[in-house]
Amino acid sequence: MELSLDAPEDELREAAVRTPMTGRHRSVVAVAGVATLGSLLFGYDTGVVSGALPYMYMPTDAHGLALNALEEGLVGATLLVGAALGALFGGRLSDRYGRRHNLLVLAAIFVIGALGTTFAPGLWMLYPFRFILGLAVGGASATVPVYLSETAPPRIRGTIVSLDQLMIVFGQLLAFTFNAVINQVYGGPRLTVAADPSGVLSTGSQSWDNVTAQQSALGGPMDPGAWQHFVQQLTITGGNGSAWRLMLVLATIPALALWIGMRRMPESSRWYMVQHRYYEAIGSLKRVRDERDGDLSDEVLEMARVQRRTEAMPKGTFREVLRTPWIRRLFLVGVLLAVCNQTTGVNTVMYYAPKVLEYAGLGASAAITAQVANGVMSVIGAAAGLWLIFRFRRRQILITCISLVAVSMFAIAALFTLLIQPHMAAGTRPPAYAPFLVLAVMGFFMLVVQSSNGPVVWTMLGEMFPAHVRGIANGAAVFCMWIVNAAITFTFPWMMSTLGGGRTYLLYGVVNVVVAVVLYKVMPETSGRSLEELEVHLQATFSRPGDPGDEHSTDGAVTDPR
Repeated sequence: MELSLDAPEDELREAAVRTPMTGRHRSVVAVAGVATLGSLLFGYDTGVVSGALPYMYMPTDAHGLALNALEEGLVGATLLVGAALGALFGGRLSDRYGRRHNLLVLAAIFVIGALGTTFAPGLWMLYPFRFILGLAVGGASATVPVYLSETAPPRIRGTIVSLDQLMIVFGQLLAFTFNAVINQVYGGPRLTVAADPSGVLSTGSQSWDNVTAQQSALGGPMDPGAWQHFVQQLTITGGNGSAWRLMLVLATIPALALWIGMRRMPESSRWYMVQHRYYEAIGSLKRVRDERDGDLSDEVLEMARVQRRTEAMPKGTFREVLRTPWIRRLFLVGVLLAVCNQTTGVNTVMYYAPKVLEYAGLGASAAITAQVANGVMSVIGAAAGLWLIFRFRRRQILITCISLVAVSMFAIAALFTLLIQPHMAAGTRPPAYAPFLVLAVMGFFMLVVQSSNGPVVWTMLGEMFPAHVRGIANGAAVFCMWIVNAAITFTFPWMMSTLGGGRTYLLYGVVNVVVAVVLYKVMPETSGRSLEELEVHLQATFSRPGDPGDEHSTDGAVTDPR
């Protein structure tokens, strides 16, 4: 018998009782563990480049890619532009074909992108495959939080969705750890010099640090142009610059695990409900609920009530997001949240910490190993975030985080201005303890960001938008996040080389002060409500008197977003 949303509540309750599960029961933790492999890949593929770049900088005769600062920025930015488009279209595709289906497709794209970047013969092939890999990263960033938020019961939704952030940073830690292990096995970046007409280097096997140390930016005597000429006049007969390929190919392992695991997981019950596949919605929901989650028929009825309320609306499109006043305002707040995830400067540490530590006086090999410390602090922070988001309100956590981020940025700016840049200007090396002070501040920064900013932003983006536009609105907000990420990633090497570390990090500090003030003014609170209750609350919060088509627009009852 066909089930209709217009059916009496007794009939819906009976359907909730009689409808069998659509497959084997899966705990919500198991579902989250498999789905967040997409987030682990997100973390691995964005973090691995930090250890790969020193090898990519090596000359082509040493099996590197002979990168310069512009090309370095493009290696990072091409993935992030792909991620922006992947987030935008990934949201649309997950709305059309389902969250689970999207993750299966993304797993295949992860494999293709990882293999393509690994075996790319040069930059002309590396860039397009980094873009393809970015499509998967962005698609995962838009799909996984929505899938988790729609699957998890309200009692643990914040914690379950925060697992997404934990797996992102765990993926980054895996990348940093494998980078460090591979770097140690290879003995650090090395090349074989057959001849040096300038007489600076002896022939034979040389550490790449001996070559880069000639730059004035690292305490050497040569300006950038002179250093490039110095490298070009060397006769190089070999090297271990291909180590970056091994670092990249390891991403295929979790990608295959994601594809295998998601074939055994249920589709989102709320996606089924939006598609009018009501029996499948009930059967899918039963696969991930147990006695601790209360009466399942109550949840089915709540889903049905929200679906009735949205049934008269046109099918969710981005045009509707922009033309419906309260959703448009909510979307703009979502964009602000997404952007503030990047303006913290977190990815200047994720992607470029080894480079920053080299500026501070650390060798390339030691800097790759030191990056593991940032990964460890990230994982500790993300684990703490599971408790924080359960214990405190979203606004408290995020605004405190952004304030502490600003303090961290100002501290790094001060270290560069007072302790490091005077030595760079004089052509001498900074004190031996200088890079470790920078690393300590970076570690505190990563602890703060990953325990607070990441869990809150990703959780809110997965839960704050109305059900019928959740995929497209979340995808569009994450698209904005990736565009800002790409801009920061592309410009950071240039900023460090032209503005210096002091002014670069000072600018990031000022930006975070501004963001904290704006968030205090406009950020809503979303904790403690089911998705259906939250939709009603946010419509009341962001509606204004006179808004066309908003049922809350005529009563003047506007709730303070705080």
